[in-house]
Amino acid sequence: MSERFNTRAALAVGVTVLCWASAFVSIRDAGQHLDPGPLTLGRAGVAAVVLLAVWAVRREGLPKRQAWPGIVTSGVLWFGVYMVALNWGEQLVDAGTAALIVNIGPILIALFGGWFLKEGFPPRLFLGITVSFAGVAVVSLSMSQHGAGSLAGILLCLVSAITYAISVVVQKPTLRHCTSLQFTAFGNLIAAVLCLPFAPLLFSQLGSAPTSATLHVLYLGLFPTALAFLTWGYALRFTSAGKMGATTYVVPAIVVGMSWLFLSEIPTWLTIAGGALALAGVAVSRSRGRRDKDATLPPVEATDAAAPAVKP
Repeated sequence: MSERFNTRAALAVGVTVLCWASAFVSIRDAGQHLDPGPLTLGRAGVAAVVLLAVWAVRREGLPKRQAWPGIVTSGVLWFGVYMVALNWGEQLVDAGTAALIVNIGPILIALFGGWFLKEGFPPRLFLGITVSFAGVAVVSLSMSQHGAGSLAGILLCLVSAITYAISVVVQKPTLRHCTSLQFTAFGNLIAAVLCLPFAPLLFSQLGSAPTSATLHVLYLGLFPTALAFLTWGYALRFTSAGKMGATTYVVPAIVVGMSWLFLSEIPTWLTIAGGALALAGVAVSRSRGRRDKDATLPPVEATDAAAPAVKP
């Protein structure tokens, strides 16, 4: 039974990674026609409508009272602030650079998870932090020649990385009291309600934009949000927040390939080198020596047994 669940979790992670990688490219293209706030409203609104319809059909009921603080926090930070900051940041830097910066998130997840979820601190965590942020500094240096706008884009992507990390750490204990569907549906509903002031601008911009902009909004809501967050939440039940964060290592490489193929853009070699250094820091922070593995890595079933999850 556990092997089957692990296989399903691995497949769920694969779906999430591919969808999230494609989101960077879709956001970059849609950002030519839509402002960050309206694009966030469209994405969260589409996801909320679809997921709440599924929730109603499944008759799952409302989340437990203990789940609401985590749902509200993630609704504001992950489905709201994260998306606005990323949409804005990708108007100032290319998709590949944005992905490289946002994906320092796993190192922050490991740090926050160690503090708040008591998942422990890998021995090499702080070395990894130093290496990772040195990489961010190199990326910033490489973008400085493009002016203050590009540096502002990097800062916005850092905001996305921080809110992403906080939200994953909040999500892990929240899933003990609600399903992944409940978490994602109501989180997106909260974000959509908060972004309602952007509704007039959204309809105005969609009215003057090409059909591709509307298709991007639908795609972002249906796949990188509705589907990918569900598969992410499903997989998170069977492992730690830190390990789940580490699965996104491959996203920047996929994004660089997609942005070259579909947008004809690619980061400079110095940017790629800095991004590689940042990801190397993430890898260092999550690595363990043989002795550490033997001593601190019990089977997934034993690790999660201490934190009962809601049944699928």
